[in-house]
Amino acid sequence: MVGRVERSVPERLPSRLVASWQRSEEYGVPLDSVDPVFAGTYDEQSLFFQCGHEVLTALHRTLAAEPVSLMLTDADGLVLNRLSGDHALLRALDTVHLAPGFAYAERQAGTNGLGLALADRLPTVVRAEEHYSLSLRGYTCAAAPVLDPVTGRLEGSVNLTTWSDSSSDLLLALAQSAAGNTAALMLARSQGREPRPAPRGEVFRVETPRLEPGLGTLADLSTPWSAALDRAVAGLRDGHVVAAAGEAGSGRTTLLAQALRRLRPRDRILAASPPAPRDAEAWLSLWTPELGKAHTAVVVRDVDALPTWVAERLRDLLHAAGPGVPVTLTAESYAAVPEPLAELVETVVDVPPLRDRPDDILPLAHQLAQRVRGRDVGLSPAAQRALRDHAWPGNVAELRRVIGRAAAHTDLVDVRHLPAELLAAPGGHRLSRIEAFERDEIVRVLTRPGITMQDAAAELGMSRATVYRKIQQYGIHLR
Repeated sequence: MVGRVERSVPERLPSRLVASWQRSEEYGVPLDSVDPVFAGTYDEQSLFFQCGHEVLTALHRTLAAEPVSLMLTDADGLVLNRLSGDHALLRALDTVHLAPGFAYAERQAGTNGLGLALADRLPTVVRAEEHYSLSLRGYTCAAAPVLDPVTGRLEGSVNLTTWSDSSSDLLLALAQSAAGNTAALMLARSQGREPRPAPRGEVFRVETPRLEPGLGTLADLSTPWSAALDRAVAGLRDGHVVAAAGEAGSGRTTLLAQALRRLRPRDRILAASPPAPRDAEAWLSLWTPELGKAHTAVVVRDVDALPTWVAERLRDLLHAAGPGVPVTLTAESYAAVPEPLAELVETVVDVPPLRDRPDDILPLAHQLAQRVRGRDVGLSPAAQRALRDHAWPGNVAELRRVIGRAAAHTDLVDVRHLPAELLAAPGGHRLSRIEAFERDEIVRVLTRPGITMQDAAAELGMSRATVYRKIQQYGIHLR
């Protein structure tokens, strides 16, 4: 069942575990023990680490007397920390290198709980003989992936490990609860950014020649954008699989669609988003008939969010379809493209973030506002300066949200229609909820037409000197 593996696969092994065993063999993972791969340390200042450590520390207090080790790992399987009150268990885990600083992804350690949870992005429990390596068969590991609640990026996993003979059915539930609490804490501390919507089951979005994926068909944009577009066109003209790499919301899908439209003006473009894990089989089943259709081009978005097994199946489907269908991919970086798909990529196009394309901000803002309002919308000089001066950490997707809300209420967007964070310089520290509320109230009052500083101070319940000090403190710029 698993090719060259010389020992028998445990009976009634779930299909996910069988696939993991097959990958473990292909990776050349030793059968008898785990080779130590020390990967070093991790940035302990990251939001993920701080929130995960806080959640696991609280959980550890309730499990201090139990033979359970609680761990946080990054997206590559690097063990970041480890908590347990059972010193015998800790010593045993040291012998198999399941310890901070060591990598325990599927590629290094074979089938194991945290490695498979990261590969498939699903909660996973691997018991005793289900482990690929004989040295791990004395343990049961339950792990759940942690996704950034705003971006959807895989941050790492929560892993709970115990002896195989003392395994509890609650182990996986505890791991899932800890992973969920970590994501919730990350969201609470993310300065009010909106959570990423849950997958809606959408598999394909079919685009017509009149409406490209993403923002649309603005052709006269900045030199950095045009250079990236030309590179994508050249790769497609040579028959390559092209990957657009860049930050989320930077326009990767739009760039690929414009490149495809330039070469194939009458083709339809299928823009496919990664499915929720439970929808993966259905998502894959739709590819076979679509890839066989003439005059079709494909953009597979966010392939770095695909579980390993889904990427493998998609690669096989693309191979079977042959070279007739142009295929393009998007990801945050080429390094983040799952290996099965990375081997197909022949051209990589780096899409610059919006902060590196300041000349694109106002043209895009005008276009977005016109779409919302149905007619031309003006931008006041103060609004233009605020838009150009903002760093746009959310890229074009953030610009779309800001302009969409502003243009819904007016034909002339002024600073009073913009969110407070666009009018305040980023500070040296993360604002508390109270500080953010105070900043937003000051901006709301000061951007009211005809307001005087004396009136603003009275409404805010502050002296004028305090208002001026707060303006400086929050870096507020209104003109």
